[in-house]
Amino acid sequence: MAQVTIYLDTDTKEKMKTHVIANKISQSQWVSDLIRERLQSEWPDHVAALSGAWEDFPSLEEIRNTSAIDADRESL
Repeated sequence: MAQVTIYLDTDTKEKMKTHVIANKISQSQWVSDLIRERLQSEWPDHVAALSGAWEDFPSLEEIRNTSAIDADRESL
């Protein structure tokens, strides 16, 4: 397993420590999880499962064809 050194300002370090203690994980695990999350190239399964979940959700054409009354605008 590789090692990485990071430098944090005091405020960020304290916030991280508070978070990892509250979640009962190590600082290393927390940083590793964040990196893994940012590098993920596909939607997680729980998000992909939502595809098509709203049968009554309007299509793009339906949204664009709706004539709505715009609110009055203030002049600048």
